[in-house]
Amino acid sequence: MAVHQPSSTEPASDAAGPATPAFSPLYQQIKGLILQSLQAGEWKPGEAIPSEMDLAARFRVSQGTVRKAIDELAAENLVVRRQGKGTFVATHAEQHVRYRFLKLVPDSGDEGPAQRTILECRRGRASAEIARALALRTSDPVVQVRRVLSFGGVPTILEDIWLPGNAFKGLTAEQLASHQGPTYVLFEVEFGVRMVRAEEKIRAVAADAQHARLLAVDAGAPLLSVERLSHTYNDVPMELRRGLYRTDTHHYRNDLS
Repeated sequence: MAVHQPSSTEPASDAAGPATPAFSPLYQQIKGLILQSLQAGEWKPGEAIPSEMDLAARFRVSQGTVRKAIDELAAENLVVRRQGKGTFVATHAEQHVRYRFLKLVPDSGDEGPAQRTILECRRGRASAEIARALALRTSDPVVQVRRVLSFGGVPTILEDIWLPGNAFKGLTAEQLASHQGPTYVLFEVEFGVRMVRAEEKIRAVAADAQHARLLAVDAGAPLLSVERLSHTYNDVPMELRRGLYRTDTHHYRNDLS
């Protein structure tokens, strides 16, 4: 393994001295190697990763170094520690994070899961704009999805989604419509892609005629425009999503800490 170690005569440990510009701290190197294994699919979402002792032996470092690396991965919601059971690859199927990227919540009550209407799911070629966002080349294959999410029978979110075509080969409208639970779980289970981080741009817009028809609002009605770029491990962009949200009965909620 390409892990920098202090010398061949003393064990790798956190006593290696202060970091220099040439090297990252040892635990960060171990974190990077674990991330490589996650990205390569060595351990799938929901599966246990090896114990700290096994990882320490594998990378020839101390358990304390491995523990510090896993502490950071857990803080970033990439792995989950379970008392007495071990450490597991985090998944969007976990109840407490099932919809952690969906911040639109009802003003009152619990409306249950969204009803999905898939308007379009097709393969195409990436425009320069989409290619730039997804770190592709112009004209690389992409999957484009348009759907409406309804709550209580009321169309509430209109989404356009772009995905790298090679990573999501075979994705169909039927899969998207029939899958129960978060779409990100479908991506994990069927395509081995886990979204671990997202960044959003939010602005207020007025509904044009087409958007008004699909969301059952008047033309010119206020909508919330949310553009989300989601990444998998090692900050690889894997999804561009542009949503228009009705906020007459919902609001956008973000917990800051």
